[in-house]
Amino acid sequence: MKKAWGGRFTKKTASLVETFTESISFDRRLYAYDIKGSIAHASMLAQCNLISSKECKAIIKGLKGIQKEIETGTFPFKSEHEDIHMNIESALVDRIGDVAKKLHTARSRNDQIALDLRLWMRDQIQEIIVAIVSLQSELVTQAKASGKHILPGFTHLQHAQPIMVGHYFLAYVEMFERDRTRLIDCRKRVNVSPLGACALAGTTLHIKPEITAKLLGFASTFENSIDAVSDRDFSLEFASVLSIISVHLSRFCEEWIIWSSQGFDFLDIDDSYCTGSSIMPQKKNPDVLEIMRGKCGRVYGNLFSLLTIMKGLPLSYNRDMQEDKEAIFDSSDTIKECLVILKELIKKTTLKFDNMEKSCEKGFLDATGIADYLVTKGVPFRQSHEIVGKIVKKCNANGIGLQNVSLKDFKEFSPLIDKDLYKTIGVANYIKQYKSPGSTAPASVRKKIAAWERRLQKQTLKQEKKFV
Repeated sequence: MKKAWGGRFTKKTASLVETFTESISFDRRLYAYDIKGSIAHASMLAQCNLISSKECKAIIKGLKGIQKEIETGTFPFKSEHEDIHMNIESALVDRIGDVAKKLHTARSRNDQIALDLRLWMRDQIQEIIVAIVSLQSELVTQAKASGKHILPGFTHLQHAQPIMVGHYFLAYVEMFERDRTRLIDCRKRVNVSPLGACALAGTTLHIKPEITAKLLGFASTFENSIDAVSDRDFSLEFASVLSIISVHLSRFCEEWIIWSSQGFDFLDIDDSYCTGSSIMPQKKNPDVLEIMRGKCGRVYGNLFSLLTIMKGLPLSYNRDMQEDKEAIFDSSDTIKECLVILKELIKKTTLKFDNMEKSCEKGFLDATGIADYLVTKGVPFRQSHEIVGKIVKKCNANGIGLQNVSLKDFKEFSPLIDKDLYKTIGVANYIKQYKSPGSTAPASVRKKIAAWERRLQKQTLKQEKKFV
């Protein structure tokens, strides 16, 4: 088969080279974006009188016919055509003849693939945003359902201070919100049309890139043709955002894996989201969470792969950049799948509030409350910290909790301690004492839950309107 670029060559491409250099095996998923971009390009060429209206209509009709074949599974993808661009172009020539060869006027595969990737990524960002909002909504639902229940808060995986269970869930809502806003910010830099940059220097033909940009819904067009075809910052940024999302997913998974163990026993994951052991019949393993935690490394690897591909490339386009697609495709697919499955797993998990609250009895979670109490009596915090440390040491030696210490014994450590201290100690009392903004104070958590419900409802409605 004659190559589109074969005019100056005297020998046929080796079969090993064709197999080694093809990308149709993975870039075929860009077909809809390639066709959409070609339709816009043909329309622009017609408006600039570079092709006739009749030729434009023939090209568009042919492209739509090819898209229908691809979607019905009857299109014959061929590796000898190298990539999605040449597979479609070759099929178009077969359908409508030489007029199809005019479609590549004022266009290169360099700006064409940059366009396809940006169009694809724009849609992926929207799909991931939808999945994040859905997961956030489930987390808020869980926060609301947890009511007044209390959980030990940990630092260094040691019992630290009591927190509302709802406050715990809202922490992840906040994390995923930052992920959502990062994606929105990333989309601004994705949403720039590179079409018209051609191979690297632009074209001598009179074209109007702003026409294709408008037809394809881009916010702007490129400013520098060299940069337009060699830029993959948008892919790196997207992969970076996905890596941060995977951090949050992995942290959540790690936590729930620990919490599902017998040592914690804070929750019971539904059987349908667990697996067993091939040798130990009693086992119920949180494999879904473990695999999701493992996929974090996979997403990181894709980011580092992209960074490594780009780090040594001179301007402008280099064929190394063909290797960016599999990595970015995989990261996007992985994150979307994880977000969807995690939401369902959370929904089908039973929280063991009694065990959480029983665990709050360990570790002197109310100790900081006594230190703060002494501060209100005029004791410098460092001094009050030392006083309470000594109280805890004595309680440890006697095997009792702070709420079991008599007023007389408390006064041995500080005469400023009075009976009003007992309103502060004990986790149920202590948690009511929080006053600072964004704290785990029950009233504050309730307000935050209500605010997030309203916020996510608006976000969901906004997303639904986009898809109508």
